[in-house]
Amino acid sequence: MTDWFLNGDYGTVPTNYPALIISVLLAFVCGHVIAWTYMFTHTGLSYSRSYVNSLILMPVIVALVMMILANNLVLAFGLMGIFAMVRFRSTLRDPLDTTYVLSVIVVGLACGTLKFTSAIAGCLAMSGIMVYLRMTSFGTRYRYDVILNVQWMRPALELPELLRLLQRHCRAIQCASQRSNDGFDGMDLSYRLLLRDPARSHEMMEEVRTFTGVARVTSLQAEDESEL
Repeated sequence: MTDWFLNGDYGTVPTNYPALIISVLLAFVCGHVIAWTYMFTHTGLSYSRSYVNSLILMPVIVALVMMILANNLVLAFGLMGIFAMVRFRSTLRDPLDTTYVLSVIVVGLACGTLKFTSAIAGCLAMSGIMVYLRMTSFGTRYRYDVILNVQWMRPALELPELLRLLQRHCRAIQCASQRSNDGFDGMDLSYRLLLRDPARSHEMMEEVRTFTGVARVTSLQAEDESEL
C-alpha cells in the first residue's frame, strides 16, 4: 500500500514529493502571515471571516496547481478553460465557496493527469486546513459586544454626560455614526461598546433608557464583525 502511494503518480513528469510537501507547508504558513496582517490592518466595515480563510487556502491551492501542471502548457490552457466555465455557469458570493470549488477542480485535475498520489495528498491537505479553520474559528475578531443606537434630544454639547454613563459599563466606546435629523430636534447616535461585564448589559440599557434626553434606545448583540 505504501509503495503504491509513493509511486502513484503516472504523469509525464515525475513528482518530487519532498518539494510537494515543503511547497504546501510553506504556502500554508505564508497564507497565515498574510491573513494575520490583513486582520491587524483592516479598518473598514466589510470585514469577512470567509475572506480571511480564503487567504490561507488560496496559496495552498495555487501551489498544488503549479506542482500538477509541471510546466505543461496544454494543461495550463485546459485549467483556464475549466475556471472560465465554472465562473460563467455559477455566481459565488462567498470567497470560501469559491475556494471549495477551486479545491475540487484541482483534485479533479490531479486525477485526470494520472497524479493519483498528488490528488490524495492535496485532498487531505486542503480538507485538513478547512477543518482546522472551522474548529479554531480562525479569522474571527471580537472588538465589541453591543451596538447601541440612541436618539439624543438634548444639545450636542451635553453628550459627554451620556458618555460618562456608558464609560461606567464599558471598557471601550466607539461612535460609529452621528446623524442629525433634518427638520427635527435631536440626533441619531450609534455606538460600538466593549462591555466590562457582558452579563450585565441589561443594567446599562435600563440606565440609558431612563437617562434624561434619550428618546429611543435599541441594541444589537455583536458576537463578531464578520460579514457586516
